[in-house]
Amino acid sequence: MLIANRGEIAVRIIRACRDSGISCTAVFADQELDALHVRLADDAFALHGTRPSETYLAVDKLVDVACRAGADAVHPGYGFLAENADFAEAVIEAGLTWIGPSPRAIRDLGDKTLARRIAASVGAPLAPGLSSPVSDVSEIRAFASEYGYPVLIKAAFGGGGRGMHVVREPAQLEAAFDSSVREATAAFGRGECFVERYLEQARHVETQCLADSRGNVVVLSSRDCSLQRRNQKLVEEAPAPFLTEEQTARVYDASKAILREVQYENAGTCEFLLASDGTISFNEVNTRLQVEHPVTELITGIDVVSEQLRIADGGLIDYEDPVGRGHAIEFRINGEDPAADFLPSPGLITLLRVPSGPGVRWDGGYEMGDVLPAEFDSLLGKLVVVGRDRSDALRRARRSLAEFRVEGIATVIALDEMVAAHPDFTDEPFRVHTRWIETTLAEPLAELPPFSEHAEPPVVEGRRRVIIEIDGRRVELRVPESFGASSGASLTPPPRRRADRPTSGPITSGDDAVVSPMQARVTKIFVSDGNHVEAGDTVVEVEAMKMEQALRAPAAGSVEGLAAEVGDEVRRGEILCRIVTAHEGAANQ
Repeated sequence: MLIANRGEIAVRIIRACRDSGISCTAVFADQELDALHVRLADDAFALHGTRPSETYLAVDKLVDVACRAGADAVHPGYGFLAENADFAEAVIEAGLTWIGPSPRAIRDLGDKTLARRIAASVGAPLAPGLSSPVSDVSEIRAFASEYGYPVLIKAAFGGGGRGMHVVREPAQLEAAFDSSVREATAAFGRGECFVERYLEQARHVETQCLADSRGNVVVLSSRDCSLQRRNQKLVEEAPAPFLTEEQTARVYDASKAILREVQYENAGTCEFLLASDGTISFNEVNTRLQVEHPVTELITGIDVVSEQLRIADGGLIDYEDPVGRGHAIEFRINGEDPAADFLPSPGLITLLRVPSGPGVRWDGGYEMGDVLPAEFDSLLGKLVVVGRDRSDALRRARRSLAEFRVEGIATVIALDEMVAAHPDFTDEPFRVHTRWIETTLAEPLAELPPFSEHAEPPVVEGRRRVIIEIDGRRVELRVPESFGASSGASLTPPPRRRADRPTSGPITSGDDAVVSPMQARVTKIFVSDGNHVEAGDTVVEVEAMKMEQALRAPAAGSVEGLAAEVGDEVRRGEILCRIVTAHEGAANQ
């Protein structure tokens, strides 16, 4: 089987393949030649590129590798092309088995506006929203004038919070729409967006479902995924706590009805919003494996990935909705700095010591000494704990988080420790909602010490591993440390960096500097040299790990020394321009 993905989920699928006696082939971008998923796979092929568009979003490359590797099936994981019907069709047309729902089901449910119509046809609860993607801002303004603010702009194809923005006033519409289109295009290859009424302080509740070719549909468990930042989940748990029996029955019944309506097959997740007044609204269907599937596995004993493989091979579901035992909580350990508005923190992982013990599971995509690349998602892995009840799971979570050690990059572990001890999350009534982190935790997070970089680790003497490519296939050699030293040749290509612009030491490189807070790519430039800006005006926008960050003028003045261009790769601490005040300009004359 070819695994058309990377990182943590590729490792997870490799392990399921091993359990099922299936050999697996990995693929990799240029900077991932020695990544963990590549090391664990039976075979690995290069995709020859560094960005998502050149690698994990390149349909032709992936299908070609599958055929060259002799694979007879493809698993897409999550993200990238996992919900891309064209990719599913290309796999099937190549004579390979697609591990997922049919291309038709992916199209019907992946189009968020069509999914809403399907949900309405089976009686699922719905918030107001447009029935087709919007083409410009005027359509959103018309919708907002009828239903009021806030509204939610959302990518019509894809998920994971990419391309999603809450708009609370008319002045924010155009920038939010443009950003949603760019983010959706970068993450999913399509930029269409739609709009719906935004429910304030809503919880995110979902169901993990399986369906087979005979129309059998089961819900394995409910989950709560309300703890999010920038509309992307950080903490998930199963079963969803503090639901009434009626609410649970409503989301179970709606999920089954929606999936049966489209003749769904394989694993899928139906997502709902639960408002503070108890109102339930269908959100979307993720036609793929979810990041948070381990919490369901731990309370049901059902291996969701192995079930995907079995169903794709013609297996049938011969059981009813399972009754879960205990409670499970998952913490996504992202390489981001919660003290700096969750800025991505790519780089070398100099220490990674994960917790263990009873009821603790680690699904990781990296090991100590690996590099978290800037071009892809920030997820290092997932810490999952299970206990006999929610209180027991929370105690185990606090113990496990206290044991966790990561150095070399920033992580969200400090945030996770706050969450696991906060009464809004631990106690009833449950006060968490999808913007809880950005509101309730805003001040405590701002008081955290900022991440500081660590020194490079010492070089280990002895033999070393050398990775080479032969016709695109990864081959590993072990050679003495001195091998190739006499010629001065390097067997590892140096990282590609821009050396033509100065970089700062600390991130705050002078009061007048506009500095990139992370290794990133420039996506938009709002000014030119000599332009006047006011304090707080956006000067440059950068993107890393699929997250956009606006870089603003630190003071009013004139832009000087702007050398960056759209598409440039910039380093953490790199000065992109300076803002010279009128006083400074006069002093220099």
